[in-house]
Amino acid sequence: MQDLEQKQQRKSPATVATIQTEYVRSLQKKESRKNARKVKLYRRLTVFAVIAVITFGGLTQMLVKQKQVLAAKEKQQVEMLSQLEVVQEEQEMLKRQLVKLNDDDYIAKLARKEYFLSENGEIIFSVPENKKKNDKKDDGKE
Repeated sequence: MQDLEQKQQRKSPATVATIQTEYVRSLQKKESRKNARKVKLYRRLTVFAVIAVITFGGLTQMLVKQKQVLAAKEKQQVEMLSQLEVVQEEQEMLKRQLVKLNDDDYIAKLARKEYFLSENGEIIFSVPENKKKNDKKDDGKE
C-alpha cells in the first residue's frame, strides 16, 4: 500500500493551501494591480502601434501619389517644351517671310514663279514638273 501511495504522490503533486493573512492579501492585490497595469500598457502600446501604422501608411500612400503626379507633370512639361520649340520655329519662319513680303523684289519673283506674271519684254517658259517626276520614277525601276 505504501508503494501505491508514494506513486500517487509522485504523479499528482499535493496542493498547498495559502495562508490568508493581511500581508498575503496585500501582496496579491499588488500583483493583480501590476498585472492590470501591464495589460493596460500592452493595450495602449497596441493602439499606438495601430495608429502609427495607419498614419505611416497614409503618408506613404500620399507620397506615392505625389510622385506619380509629379512624373506626369514633368512628362507634360517636356511635351509642352517641344511644342513651344516648334511654335517658336514657326514664328521665326513667319517673321522672316513677313520681312521678305515687304521687299518688292521678292514679291516680283514670287509673282513670276507662282502666277506666271512677267515684265515687259519677258517670255515665260513653263517646264512641266510631272514629266520630271515620271522620268525619275522610271530610272529607279530599271
